[in-house]
Amino acid sequence: MALLVATCALAPEAVAVTVARDPSVATVKAEATQKAAPMPAPQLPKLTAAQIAERNAQVRGGLAAWRAVQTIQISGLLDAGGRNNARLPYTLQMKRPHYQRVAVEFQGQKAVQVYDGQNGWKLRPFLNRNDVEPLSEEERQRVVHQSDVDGPLIDYAVKGSTLELDGTEMVEGRANYRLKLTTQDGYARRIWVDGKTFLESKIEGSPRRFDGKMRRVESYLRDYRKVNGVLFPFVSETWVEGARQTRRMTVDKVVLNPPLEDRLFSKPAAPAGQTAALALAAQALRGTSAAASSSAHAPADAAPSQ
Repeated sequence: MALLVATCALAPEAVAVTVARDPSVATVKAEATQKAAPMPAPQLPKLTAAQIAERNAQVRGGLAAWRAVQTIQISGLLDAGGRNNARLPYTLQMKRPHYQRVAVEFQGQKAVQVYDGQNGWKLRPFLNRNDVEPLSEEERQRVVHQSDVDGPLIDYAVKGSTLELDGTEMVEGRANYRLKLTTQDGYARRIWVDGKTFLESKIEGSPRRFDGKMRRVESYLRDYRKVNGVLFPFVSETWVEGARQTRRMTVDKVVLNPPLEDRLFSKPAAPAGQTAALALAAQALRGTSAAASSSAHAPADAAPSQ
C-alpha cells in the first residue's frame, strides 16, 4: 500500500517508491518514460464504490482483524538505483493513529525520517546532510496521507474520506475497478482494485519533485501474503513520471503489534560522534573568525540542494 512510499525519500537517489516487485518478474521499463493511454476494462459486475471497498476489506482479512492491528514493523530491501542498483535494508514502523518511522541503511550510515502525528524530522547523512532537519510542509503532507496502518480503503468512511467509482481500466492485463478516494482535507488519489481478487493492484502516490518538476507517481502492488490473518503486498514497483526506470522495494518480514513506544517517533538525535565533530568544526570556525583582520563571512553550505 502507501505504507512504504516515505522510505524512498531517504535513499541516496531520492526517487519515489512503494513496496517492490518480485525480482523474478520483469520490470515495467517501458512505462518509466512514457505511459500509454488507459485501456477501459471489459465489462465488470456493476458494484458501487462502497461494495468494492467492502469486498476488499473482506479479502484482506476483515475489518475486525485490521482494527486489532495497532502497530506494524516492516523490514526489507529498497532499490536505490544508480549504476550498481544497490539494495538497501530498510525498516518501517507505524503506530495508530499516524505515527511513522522509517530508517534506511547505506554504507554504514543510517537515514531516518520520523513523524509524531503532527511534526516530522529527517536525517539524511548520505546526502551530506548531517543535521536533523524538519520536514517541509510538502513532505509532512505526504507522510500524513501515507501513514494509515491499514491503508486508505480500510475504514475509509470512519477516517472521514469519501469514495467514488471512477470507471474501469486494464492494469497489467487484468480488469480493474478504478476508485477515487478523497480525504477529509481534500487530498484525492486513485486506487485500482482487481475485478476478481478485489485486492489493490495499483495506487496513485503523492506527486514527487523530480528534475525540477512535480511528477506523477504510481505504484504497482503484487505478491500478497497472509500475516496473522491479514494480507500485505510483499512486492511493489513504483513508476515516477520522467524517471528512466521503475523502482522496487521487497518486504522480508512483517510484525504485527510489536511494542512501539511513542518516543520512538520523536525528533531523532544526531549520530554519536557527529555532535562532537560539529562542535570541533564550530570551534575552528570561531578561531578563524577571531583571527581574521576583516569582517568574517560564514562559509557557504556545500551540501547539494534536494
